[in-house]
Amino acid sequence: MNGLLVLDKPSGITSHDVVAIVRRATGEKSIGHLGTLDPMATGVLPLLLGKYTRLAQFFGQADKHYTGHIRFGFVTDSFDADGVPAAETRPLTQSLDQLRELSRRFRGELDQVPPIFSAKKINGVAAHKLARAGVEVAVKPARITIHSFELTSLVGDIATFSMSVSAGGYVRSVAHELGQLAQCGAHLSSLRRTCAGAFTLEQSMTIDQLKNSSAVDLEALLPHPRTLLTEMPSVTVDDQLAGRLRNGMQVNLPDFSQAPLIKVFTTPTDLLAIARRIAGTLMQPIVVLG
Repeated sequence: MNGLLVLDKPSGITSHDVVAIVRRATGEKSIGHLGTLDPMATGVLPLLLGKYTRLAQFFGQADKHYTGHIRFGFVTDSFDADGVPAAETRPLTQSLDQLRELSRRFRGELDQVPPIFSAKKINGVAAHKLARAGVEVAVKPARITIHSFELTSLVGDIATFSMSVSAGGYVRSVAHELGQLAQCGAHLSSLRRTCAGAFTLEQSMTIDQLKNSSAVDLEALLPHPRTLLTEMPSVTVDDQLAGRLRNGMQVNLPDFSQAPLIKVFTTPTDLLAIARRIAGTLMQPIVVLG
């Protein structure tokens, strides 16, 4: 099965667990997710199936949108509710307006230190594996962009929020650092991803829907290939040009958009390749799917 599947990930399982579930449900061995969701988190998790896993490089930098809750009063080692308390409980003394003022610091470009319990690689090993093995972890700051961060309500010590952040941004770290500014500590108590790039909850299916769908029904629910990577124009080629592209040869294609990358199809739905513009209409295939 080749395509992109958008799932609404439930809480309590890892993104790797989701891949295993999809593998069993579809019979497709080659599956990869686009952007890890922590076990506690729910929401939009796009997965590439079959030949489409080779397209992952073109999806990697999409912005993400979240809603969730931050609990003030104590810190956890993982910066979220799955972690172990790492400090004594302290009362929240700030009002919602005061917390909103503090939250203004988390907007625009900034350097963010990821949690040590994260998928960030250190010498090729995930930071969370090193941390759980008792190895001291030194995670380097990463440059990210927080497009928006709004605290919408405060009930007791729990604030509701929404956030839009660039790829690589950790909402957990924002919750932790906001707690430090509030001088009482905080952690992320819930998180739901409502959008990952162009993919939304409205497009998502649940795990139960996946398990109860036949292969034919499931393929019919996958987004149309021409609606993926919308920044790339689509062209259709004949057998002769398709053969040249499969052999890695440069070809002239009927696209005059000046876009740097284009999608090349052999039929309305069969994606053959991603090609890079060399000059004018001269294109070089950089990923060939078949």
